[in-house]
Amino acid sequence: MKQNPFYLIALVCCLLFQNCARNGTASLGGKPREVWSKQQAHAWYDKQGFLIGPNFSPSTAINQLEMWQAETFDTATINRELGWAESIGMNTARVYLHDLLYQQDSVGFLKRIDIFLNIAQRHNIKPMLVIFDSVWDPHPALGKQREPRPHVHNSGWVQSPGSAALQDSTQYPRLERYVIGVIRKFANDERVLAWDIWNEPYNTNQGSAYGKQELPNKLAYVLPLLKKSFMWARMANPSQPVTAAVWAGDWSEEDSLTAIQRVMIDESDIITFHNYDGPQELEKRIVWLKRYGRPMICTEYMARPNGSTFQSSLPIAKKHNVGMMNWGFVAGKTQTIYPWDSWDKQYTAEPQVWFHDIFRPDGTPYSQEEVDLIKSITGKAASTK
Repeated sequence: MKQNPFYLIALVCCLLFQNCARNGTASLGGKPREVWSKQQAHAWYDKQGFLIGPNFSPSTAINQLEMWQAETFDTATINRELGWAESIGMNTARVYLHDLLYQQDSVGFLKRIDIFLNIAQRHNIKPMLVIFDSVWDPHPALGKQREPRPHVHNSGWVQSPGSAALQDSTQYPRLERYVIGVIRKFANDERVLAWDIWNEPYNTNQGSAYGKQELPNKLAYVLPLLKKSFMWARMANPSQPVTAAVWAGDWSEEDSLTAIQRVMIDESDIITFHNYDGPQELEKRIVWLKRYGRPMICTEYMARPNGSTFQSSLPIAKKHNVGMMNWGFVAGKTQTIYPWDSWDKQYTAEPQVWFHDIFRPDGTPYSQEEVDLIKSITGKAASTK
């Protein structure tokens, strides 16, 4: 019997699709783009100006899920608080996403990201969007989030992916769809500054309340997924840089890097890092990382009792042309005005010295001196006279 040619075409397409599905990334994109050259990285960075902003979630959200879920997506608070960032000259913000949000409602999640980016653009803020995060609660769950524990630092923040997904390679296709789906949607969007692939991937939360809940061999699961995540991100061919920030350890020479740190640096278009220590440590780490010859952004800093302050850090950053993103912005449900040790030590009232954050919920600065400094660094003070 003569075969219908359309049947044969359909059969071939079906077989190709099945092969793509078995091989993962081939189903969602072509060849990953290369890591930027140093020249490409500097050409991008030179267009940005001095980058300064907070790690941002609205004061009404305890974590990433509460920020983005449809029922609690608080555009009024986001608009108001990003307006405060603009008022002191900030031009970027580091903002966390979550894989479960894409699984729950990919269309709605992407739409809310688009709305957020419109609000940010209105205030001249270009966000860096964070894909995965290894810090705090390893058991995230969709739906109504718990209320904050009184006086406890970041008592509801959740990891992405959680430990259940991290150790289950059958969930890789779902995570792949999330990474490529989000980045591809905004790959050529000038409202997005950059993509932070994974926050502190080698953080095992030891010393926190969650340390005992972590997988005993967590990093063995993180390493292969981190490599895949960078590849997936490049499959989406973003016009923005892809990066992940080294955050602890000795980066002074190549031989001192761990396997995860090496992946983070080798796969990053621009170099990002964290520093919650004083100015000497900040400058030392900047000097360490200069050997890579790429632009740098410190994507977490500012812990006042540790000696990491705006006054001590920003002049060094300007000197070395390093972008700066402090942790926290408006005091709220994350309660990061309290220090890390609030998980073990009982606090009953607002600490005299805030750990993180810049503004109170009514927009009053914690420290007018700090705000004036930020305005002077950004040029906002002169523009408002």
